[in-house]
Amino acid sequence: MTKNTPAAESTGRHGHHDYLPAAGRDAMLPFYDLFTRLLGARGVHRTLLRHADIAPGARVLEIGCGTGNLALAALAAHPRAEITGTDPDPLALRRAESKSHGRNGIEYRLAYAQDLPFEDATFDRTLSAFMLHHIPAEVKPALAAEAFRTLRPGGQLHLVDVGGDVTPADGYAARRLLSNPHVTGNLGDAIPTLLRSAGFTCETTESRPHRAIGRITYYRATRPA
Repeated sequence: MTKNTPAAESTGRHGHHDYLPAAGRDAMLPFYDLFTRLLGARGVHRTLLRHADIAPGARVLEIGCGTGNLALAALAAHPRAEITGTDPDPLALRRAESKSHGRNGIEYRLAYAQDLPFEDATFDRTLSAFMLHHIPAEVKPALAAEAFRTLRPGGQLHLVDVGGDVTPADGYAARRLLSNPHVTGNLGDAIPTLLRSAGFTCETTESRPHRAIGRITYYRATRPA
């Protein structure tokens, strides 16, 4: 089992924010956990972990872990697993490390999703919650390729994000999604198409409207054995 390791300090491109921070801007980060809790993130995480079916001893990666809420939930539900969270935001990682202090079985790494610092075929499961819409369209293929590369054959990526088959009938928030530049790349069959292009088999495991953010959809992508 691994222990927490300090996140690297913000230097170079990290200081210039060539990523969308978890809370949209650094000043809002102290309110991020409360905001996501009010939006029902805990229930979303429970559903994602149920789909992931993590076995004892599994090595689990979360891409875009932010302040560590999903990684900590995974460890609480599966204390014999080894959890690694990655994020390009050093401020978010510091908060994650603070919340995880003293717990074995979890570590955090400063890393971009399209450039993961791990050997091929390292993980049994990869998790991603509300991360993909933070990524520019031109970077998403590299992200999918890295998720595929770092999973073991037969391993699975479990992803949930805003998007999927959004229609105006899903409500006011969904209608706004249809023109939101951060989300339009997630709509329809875009996410399964992205993951299949990287070599995964992919299926939608659940999709439902959400009154505040339109529609959330869960996917299971498997690296063929």
